[in-house]
Amino acid sequence: MSMQLLDRLLFANHFMQRIAHKAAFAAAMVLCIAWCAATAVHAPAAPAVAQPATSTAWPDTWDGARLRPLALSEVEQRFAEHFPGDIARMTDGAQTLVLREVRTPTRMLHPAADCYRALGYRIDEARLERDPRERLWRCFLADRPGTPRLRVCERIVDAAGAAFTDTSAWYWAAASGKSTGPWQAITTARVVE
Repeated sequence: MSMQLLDRLLFANHFMQRIAHKAAFAAAMVLCIAWCAATAVHAPAAPAVAQPATSTAWPDTWDGARLRPLALSEVEQRFAEHFPGDIARMTDGAQTLVLREVRTPTRMLHPAADCYRALGYRIDEARLERDPRERLWRCFLADRPGTPRLRVCERIVDAAGAAFTDTSAWYWAAASGKSTGPWQAITTARVVE
């Protein structure tokens, strides 16, 4: 049989060839699905993995000031139930700190500016700043009618001490293995006059 005849029989654009090709593809798909299902059913059980602790040891002080815990709001509590880590609110008397220990890369850790916008705040003067201890922070002013103006700053620190001021940069570094956890995400908010 010549190649031209074989080509005409198998690949000609006729109704019967199109139906035959689609039927062969469908049969191959059914076989693939059946094979995947069979291997999933007969796969050995995954070994038990120890779950990380559900309670983080939070610091007692922040920059030399004594911290005291604050209760999470109802919204924060619901969010924390699905967060891959632990969340705490604390105060040193001058500012509120939201501390999050993150155990795995997640899109649930997002910029503080997004949270404040969702709560009705207008965000102004966003910029990077160094504090007196030379730590780099992403800071902004949050304004909402009827509430005090806030100065909000945030940063994320990995297990090796590398810091991130951009949540997206942190996520991609963590997801690609360039940054290892657990990570500490710190957000501070203080009333400005």
